[in-house]
Amino acid sequence: MGSGRKAFYAFDFVVSLWVLFRRLFTANHLKRSSRRTFGRMPGWFPKRYKIKVLAREYLEFVTWGMTVHSHKDRALAIAHEQGVVRAREFDAEDVPRVTLRRLVNEGILTQPSRGLYQLADADLSEAHSLAEAAKAAPSGVIALLSALQFHELTTQTPHAVWMLMPSKAWAPTRPPVRLRIIRASGQALTGGIKHHRIDGVSVPITTPAKTVADCFKHRSKIGLDVALEALRDALRRKRATTDEIWRFAVANRVGSVMRPYLENIP
Repeated sequence: MGSGRKAFYAFDFVVSLWVLFRRLFTANHLKRSSRRTFGRMPGWFPKRYKIKVLAREYLEFVTWGMTVHSHKDRALAIAHEQGVVRAREFDAEDVPRVTLRRLVNEGILTQPSRGLYQLADADLSEAHSLAEAAKAAPSGVIALLSALQFHELTTQTPHAVWMLMPSKAWAPTRPPVRLRIIRASGQALTGGIKHHRIDGVSVPITTPAKTVADCFKHRSKIGLDVALEALRDALRRKRATTDEIWRFAVANRVGSVMRPYLENIP
């Protein structure tokens, strides 16, 4: 624990104690408590009653402190396990939003975008942008240039994360990374998907064979030369077989386009 966090917790504890004892030993509070219990009596009250009040107030204070720290511990455990966490996922674990704000103010959590949280000192991989995109757009699938780069089948460096999404699915307006969204449906969207664990996040990515077929389907957007490079690399490096690529080419309705290239590549 850093010195900054220790100082914050110490200050928070001292302020809470001050509020508690001020409430306990304020004359008006004691006078109201004695009148409520003993009727119209002077400002004094029995020592036994004072002990009961102190015990009850102290128990409430300790319970409150334990609840706050349990919320923090639960939030940190979720962030450690999942890497990038959506706010609604914290809600499902009964972690209040105020706890998330405190952790962000303390510098323990960061917000890459609205509604997303991750640990500030997390050890991030090179493919972390794919994890952020998967959390920002849960209905999307990493595909095309981003999938090619993940499978090491291209020399291109995309400036955005390419994703396939259903035709009417919601797309984030302020994602943590730039997104290039391609709308799809049916087998063109759901076929050939494999989940990979990236920084604690389960990221759906198209397989090499499906990615190559998608590149030919969307060759007008990424370029035919990129699709041909991906096809040659996938076969040469044995990331996919001709039969696998042909199956997805038929599903994407680009069989007639890909047939001459598949027949001529040794």
